[in-house]
Amino acid sequence: MLRSTIINARRGLATTASPLIVKNNRILASVILSRTPQITRDATPFEEAYFDYREKLERQEATGTPSEFYFKKGSVAERRWKHEESARQEAMKDISSSLSDAVQESQVTWQKANEGLAVVAKAEKLDRVTEADKTDDKKSLDRSLKQTLYLVIKRAGDNVNPWQFPQGPVDTTEYLHEAAERTLKQECGVDMDTWFVGRQPIGLYKQSPTKGQEDSGVKTFFMKARVYAGQVKPSQDITDFAWLTKEELSKTLSPEYYKAIKDSLSNI
Repeated sequence: MLRSTIINARRGLATTASPLIVKNNRILASVILSRTPQITRDATPFEEAYFDYREKLERQEATGTPSEFYFKKGSVAERRWKHEESARQEAMKDISSSLSDAVQESQVTWQKANEGLAVVAKAEKLDRVTEADKTDDKKSLDRSLKQTLYLVIKRAGDNVNPWQFPQGPVDTTEYLHEAAERTLKQECGVDMDTWFVGRQPIGLYKQSPTKGQEDSGVKTFFMKARVYAGQVKPSQDITDFAWLTKEELSKTLSPEYYKAIKDSLSNI
């Protein structure tokens, strides 16, 4: 306990720190910062067919209920419901017909035929394709809502890995997770609400030392983090940044760099 207190005190009082070098390799801490999916993914054709089959089966086995229980007789809501129910009945006769598609087509037909009638207020569905998707704005967190996005930056003068995750050298006075948090703030600003998932790295990227050049090797340890709000405000050393999906990362990052971290990325 006393030893830990002394070490922490020394680390707190240190005014200068040297980069951590282990066996001719500089140690770097990198941050795989992700934005989790905001909406559910689209159902596959098999899933859609299964859900439609289950809905038809439940409808066939269900006990009928008088419509008067749900709607006032003669009301607009009852008439609209009967219109949709008629479409459902027709879809039940054809195995290849989808109940969901039949109801959607019925609603469109009803709205066109009854534009002048007062309708009951209902929840409006937002478009699953955002304005950022339409303009291909890769700096926006409002794109690709069905998938996980990852922050990558472009640093001037780096020809080996022009695009990479935020990263920086680890000082001899700090741990990996501390270096990762410090680097993220230095390179991307302090206006993001982030959470580091743990203190253990989830990946490692090695660059072998060059013969004749001391301390030319690099070992980059990747830390996992998530962003909940805010946006990147890059430092002067960063020339560009982007929020990319895993598929986009495979086309943007260098092959060796992507190979080192691909198994740490989500497929969704």
